[in-house]
Amino acid sequence: MKRVVSISIGSSRRNHRVETNILGQDIIIERIGTDGDKKKAIQLIKDMDGKVDAFGLGGIDIYLRCKDKRYIIKDSIPLKQAASKTPILDGTFLKDTLERRIIRLINREDIVSLKNKKVLITSALDRYGMANAFEEHGSCIIYGDIIFALGIPLEIKSYNTLYNIARIIAPLILKLPFHMLYPTGKSQDAVPNNKFNRFFQEADIIAGDYLYIKKYMPETMEGKIIITNTITSSDIEDLAKRGVKLLVTTTPEFNGRSFGTNVIEAAIVALSGRNPENMESKDFEKLLDELEFRPRIEYLSGRNNTSSSNNIILEGDRRVSG
Repeated sequence: MKRVVSISIGSSRRNHRVETNILGQDIIIERIGTDGDKKKAIQLIKDMDGKVDAFGLGGIDIYLRCKDKRYIIKDSIPLKQAASKTPILDGTFLKDTLERRIIRLINREDIVSLKNKKVLITSALDRYGMANAFEEHGSCIIYGDIIFALGIPLEIKSYNTLYNIARIIAPLILKLPFHMLYPTGKSQDAVPNNKFNRFFQEADIIAGDYLYIKKYMPETMEGKIIITNTITSSDIEDLAKRGVKLLVTTTPEFNGRSFGTNVIEAAIVALSGRNPENMESKDFEKLLDELEFRPRIEYLSGRNNTSSSNNIILEGDRRVSG
């Protein structure tokens, strides 16, 4: 049986473990959070190195990409280097392949019409494929990288502008402790900060990293569409209470949980048996064709006002009672 473990510097409250079968192979997929303790994360990686088929690295990225530029996050280096035998993945390839595919799919299948929709992307440097796909379909985008990572309410409406800003400031900012840029450890469970409410209120679609969304979203999210991943069942209940209309997760659901891209990327590598150092985006595209992953699409409107038997979940091209 294959085993994939995501070691995350995020909250341990979001831990999850499933046993499933993909393409005829049994696989254990597990997420272990260390509540911001990087030393503990490094030790866990060292302890399991060579004993699991692939690691996911959660709560922090190894790389951020902006068009032709790739930036390394300094704080991630000791974590990546802790594994000498087992490959360790941060989800970079899937953010450029799977997430791009999912945005195209929901538009093509009329799940969400994207033309002229107002879209708030919490971090486009973290999700180049998603941002590019929204642009392809004529969405009106606010790139929230400066807003959410630096706390500066600066609207960026062009990816080219974001690219030019990133070329100047990214090499400096990414040397800062990662917790200054992104919720880690117990800060992932902190009370939401509402200082950027207007950006949410003005958007039709809020897309990107869920922890940024969770940290800053208003109490009222009536009629909004959320496109994200790393969603738990309690997150879904919270979104329903806030009035969210539709939830799309770019990674598939396993036992009520949509894992992060790092976990799914690690699972793909484990199942393929290939060395990720020799893989490119086109290789992941071929594997995704074979896997035929579908997004999780769940309509939340009215969820709290009806019995659970009346909830509707769209799975692929069929509707089933939830």
